[in-house]
Amino acid sequence: MNAVRLQVEPHRACVRTPLEELVIFGGFSNTHKPHPRPAGAMLVAARSATWRLGDGAARSASNDNGRRRVLILGLCGATSFEMHCLAGSKLPGDIGWRWPGSYAVVEEAEDGVALHTDPAAARPVYLTAYRGGWAWCTSARALASLIGAPVDTQRLACSVFLPSAPALAGSRTFFTGVEQLPPGSRIELPADGSSPRCTTLWRPDADSAGSPVQRLRSALTATVALRVAADPALSCDLSGGLDSTSVAVLAAHALPPSGRLNAVTIHPESDTSGADLHYARLTAEAHEGRIAHHLLPMAPEHLPYTRITAVPATDEPAPSTLTQARLTGQLRWMRTNLGSHTHLTGDGGDSVLFQPPLHLADLIRHRRWKRAANEAFGWARLRHHKVLPFLVDATRAARASRRQALTNLARTVGAPGRNDHGRVRWFPLLPFPAWAEPTARRLLAQAAREAVAAPDTLPGLDSSVRVLVDEIREVARTAAADAELAASCGINLHNPFLDATVMDSVLRTPIDQRAPLHAYKPQLSQAMAGLLPPAVAARTTKGSFDADHYAGLRANLTDLLALTDGHLVGLGLINPTSLGRALRGAAAGIPMPLATLEQAVAAEAWLVAHHRDPAPVWTSEPARSKH
Repeated sequence: MNAVRLQVEPHRACVRTPLEELVIFGGFSNTHKPHPRPAGAMLVAARSATWRLGDGAARSASNDNGRRRVLILGLCGATSFEMHCLAGSKLPGDIGWRWPGSYAVVEEAEDGVALHTDPAAARPVYLTAYRGGWAWCTSARALASLIGAPVDTQRLACSVFLPSAPALAGSRTFFTGVEQLPPGSRIELPADGSSPRCTTLWRPDADSAGSPVQRLRSALTATVALRVAADPALSCDLSGGLDSTSVAVLAAHALPPSGRLNAVTIHPESDTSGADLHYARLTAEAHEGRIAHHLLPMAPEHLPYTRITAVPATDEPAPSTLTQARLTGQLRWMRTNLGSHTHLTGDGGDSVLFQPPLHLADLIRHRRWKRAANEAFGWARLRHHKVLPFLVDATRAARASRRQALTNLARTVGAPGRNDHGRVRWFPLLPFPAWAEPTARRLLAQAAREAVAAPDTLPGLDSSVRVLVDEIREVARTAAADAELAASCGINLHNPFLDATVMDSVLRTPIDQRAPLHAYKPQLSQAMAGLLPPAVAARTTKGSFDADHYAGLRANLTDLLALTDGHLVGLGLINPTSLGRALRGAAAGIPMPLATLEQAVAAEAWLVAHHRDPAPVWTSEPARSKH
């Protein structure tokens, strides 16, 4: 099948839409008092105290006397009958992950509000104290504007210098006084403003009933089909990798027989020989008649680091900040040429499907000695390392609890020269850069001490499962910032792998059925049996964009150097001279770890956008219902 090749317009930033174009929900613990709301927001339903800014999916049901109301905010696979049944009875404990989709649930009653949060944190909910009560919202930045909150320097330091340990952030957001509500929980917000009461509902204990592979296929199929039903004209990434290919094929088969899925593969301009494009073509040809394959060349103006401060202000630094030129170029082209309003990606698949090295510690703790040795050898061969250090690491980690690991982290964070990449660790440390100021090290140590003092809401899980919960939630929450970026281009971005039902299906896999540490997503390959071309299902590599990143560094070095003496310097986190020296070295190709450097540049771009773009405006005018 011949793919459609189209040219991308020269890069320009997405036209920034008004705040009303983003979908934000919110409300207050006291549903009787008049409260402010963002300008343009409307009540989700008549007599409800929950408001909505934008046109996102929301449904409500109330009991006969109207004193109790249940609202589902976000895309959810509950049927109309199931929705009707919710208002007249106690909500089931698994309501936050009972159906496919990404949603939060609100109970409104006379004595306050209760929120059920998404276990994956793909639909994060935030809270702040306000005038003797509580204000909640799905946008941390909106709540920050309500109370005039400044940026939280400690949270920013964690994101720049130790993103590999999301446990350090806890419930902090990037704004002082605004907290993220615990995922997978029921949180009661009393009307009188007394302390919230939180109950953890979701816990991924191993489930030996049924096949984990079949559970994954069912969950992924259902969540993709939900998006297709909501917008049959959606588009999908088709990168050639296993994750995006699986989503695209499931979406194509969920369409009516006469429908064709618009699948997009980006590639370097004047180069159509890459492996990713080869595998994408194999998939499109195998599903000819169901997939319309579009090739999208990326020009030099779409290199990483290009105009990164053109990103819109979001709740936190978006993962795609450094590659925003490429992403917004693709989104803008799809919106104009394909008429896309909804776009699906395979993002999140790596976090959900890969085994962390700490899996070796679980095998040792459960006395799976032979399997631990076999997997350590396989992991060592894959990484071209000696096997003994892995086994020694795993044995030590098997003896340490999460709390003990956090205690050790508080002592060692900021150690110069340490690099735990690929080691068997609860919380691997990245090299602490020479351009970091002592303030950053102190803030990280303080964050680690706070993490030690905080109770673990999921005690007793296998170490690898507990680490994956933190990682998936970090990826899912930050993906919401990418969705904000996409919304500024008129695209509703979805990541089906980050649905709670998909995460739940994978993390409940018993230890004896979990994927080997050195295997490449065997559960997904088996779950997609019969739908992927054999060569695609057997693929164990993915194309690298490292060369593009170095080219982007060189092309945009002048603009990047201008960012080195900015907000992060004002917050006391970095030394501008040392950071500039590191950027010049990286652009010159001197080998060095780029992860922390990239985090700092992305954080500075976010701070520029946050201080540049107007904050949401709140009004006390009476709210109206859209219905």
